[in-house]
Parts: sequence; C-alpha cells; structure tokens
Amino acid sequence: MAFSRISKLDPPSRGIFRKAAVMLGSLLTSLFLLHCLADRHSPTSPSPVKDSPSRLFEDLRSQRTKRLVYEWTAGSDLTDYGATRRSSRVGADERAGQALEVSEESLILPPPDLVASRKVSPRFAGKLSPLGEGSKKLPQALIIGVKKGGTRALLEFLRVHPDIRAVGAEPHFFDRNYENGLEWYRELMPKTLEGQITMEKTPSYFVTREAPARISAMSRDTKLIVVVRDPVTRAISDYTQTLSKKPDIPSFESLTFKNRTTGLIDTSWSAIQIGIYAKHLDNWLQYFPMGQILFVSGERLISDPAGELGRVQDFLGLKRIITDKHFYFNQTKGFPCLKKAEGSSKPHCLGKTKGRTHPNINPEVVQRLRDFYRPFNMKFYQMTGRFFGWDD
Repeated sequence: MAFSRISKLDPPSRGIFRKAAVMLGSLLTSLFLLHCLADRHSPTSPSPVKDSPSRLFEDLRSQRTKRLVYEWTAGSDLTDYGATRRSSRVGADERAGQALEVSEESLILPPPDLVASRKVSPRFAGKLSPLGEGSKKLPQALIIGVKKGGTRALLEFLRVHPDIRAVGAEPHFFDRNYENGLEWYRELMPKTLEGQITMEKTPSYFVTREAPARISAMSRDTKLIVVVRDPVTRAISDYTQTLSKKPDIPSFESLTFKNRTTGLIDTSWSAIQIGIYAKHLDNWLQYFPMGQILFVSGERLISDPAGELGRVQDFLGLKRIITDKHFYFNQTKGFPCLKKAEGSSKPHCLGKTKGRTHPNINPEVVQRLRDFYRPFNMKFYQMTGRFFGWDD
C-alpha cells in the first residue's frame, strides 16, 4: 500500500526537475550573453584594482626607476666604471621587460620649506634628490682644513665621483654648532645608498682645539683630509678675502707685525696663526693616527688635479673614477675647472670669490714671513713624511 502511494507521486517530481533544468539553462544562457556584451564594450587592458599585486609591482618598479635615474644623473659623465654599473642594471631591467621611461612628475624633489630650513642641503634645490631611497648617515670622511687652501675646489671635484655624497654648505658642527647634537648634524647630510661615502667640509675644524676630541667621539674611524698650501701665500689670500668684505681694514704689513721695527710676527692674527700647521697637527695626533689623515697639496691641486684626486680616492678606498679627462685649465682664472660638474653637462668653474687678485705686498715683509714659517714647515714635512717645497 505504501509503495503504491509513492509510485503515484513520481510523475509530478520528474516534471519539477525538468522545469528546474530549463530555468537553470535559461539563467546560464543569460549570464553568458551579458558576459559577451560586457567584454565587447570593456577596455582592452583593464586597470589593476587598488592594492592588487599588479599595483604593488608597479610601485616597486617606480621606486627602482627613480633610484636608477638619480644614480645616472649624478654620474652620467663618468668613466667606464660608472658606465658598467649602469649598463648591467639596464640589461637586467630589459630582461625583466621593465621600461625605464620616467616622467617629470615621478621625480622626487625636496620641499622648499626643507631647503629654506637647511634640513636639506641647498645644493639639492631644484635638482634630482634620492629622497625616496637610502638613508642619512653621519659622515665617514671630513675635509677639515685649511681655510684658503683649496678645500672648496677639492670638494667640488670629489662630488663628481658616484660613490661620494657631500653637503654643499659648511655645517660648522664641531666648532660652532656642537650643542645642537649629532641628530641635528645627521639631518644636514644627504641621503646615501649602500657603498656610498658621506662627506662634509669645514676648514676651521683644523684650527679648532676641541674639534679632534669631538670628531673622535663621533667615530674613531673617521677619515680626515687636510688641504695645505704655502702658509705665506695662504695668509695673503686670507687677507685678500677679508679686504673684499671690509675695505677699511689695516694694511697687511701692519697686521703681520707686533713691532715693525723689531720684525716680531703677530701670531695672534688668525691669518698668520692658521699657517703654523705643525702646531695644529700635534693636537690632532692625540686623537687620530697619521694613517687616518691625508694631506693634499693645494699647489698640486692646481697643477695636477687628477694626480691629487687619485691620492684622495685611494685614501677613501674608492675606485679611481676622476681622471685627467674631467678637467681643463681656465687661463683667465688660473686654475683647473671641471668639464662637466655633478648633475650637469656643462663646464663648471668655482665662483667669482675664488681666484681673487692679491694686493702687492712689500717683498721684505714676504721674506720675513718665509723666515718665520721655515722651522714650522720643516717640522710639518717630518711629521707628514711629505716635502711640499714651500721653502725653495
């Protein structure tokens, strides 16, 4: 009885299934037609959804491209070393199918307020800056002196090297701004990538008594560079600079002597005092070994810039990138200039404040100064193991 009742219900159940199958087929057909219509009117390459893997890949590629553009800009005119580094990276990017075309909008520049507050070096204003890459580090090398010795020329020449990043303005941290602290000092530095050296130059460090201990407290491994020059010529150049700012100062002769009759030199005058190199070096050797101090000849920096730059690059442990082909001699100014400065395709010479014409100094005064400096120069030659030829 029960079995027969169930059998009578079977035909209606099969009818329901058939209707359901027909409705499902109609639904699938409608979805297929909608998909075809949507595909027909959609863009050929839909934009990736925000935060999708494709979008993240694009962001990473953009960051890498900016770093490459920065490095190329800083070293585009270098020797085969820089070219090799760039070509290897280009090859890798080409193999990965990554285009290296960058629009101006994608380049990162420092905000004007940071430049105005001096938290970013003024030399970066309006130029490419690796603000999205690297990190700010305390300097590993310092140009500590001497004033009017050729420190600005040395710094400008070194900045051509792709592995050197330097502050343009003189921070004067270890002599005037030490109370601001190391973090303040670090913020003045440009960002560097792995393998690059951070540098700054402040010539007054060499004659500042507290500077050696303060720099040693920052890092005992800091490499120190001192550009030295004939102390007599340096004193006259120092006076010439002051005279250009204060035309009413006394004559060079009157400032040189405590007593003109006896010929006693006034060593309290900074223009004279700076040139007693041996005395200042004694102070530095209490905190740093001679092997961590390099003395650059200001005279040879003019007559053979590539030779002196080679010594500096060796001292810093860098490949000799800066060579003769980077320089030409400017007959008007009387010193070498760069054929192409950092980040530029144009020749670059130091500003109008460099290479001023010296006033005529009484030859007897010059000779008296040479006699005064001679014993100090001899001691300096012995201490450094290098003869600079200032007494010939």
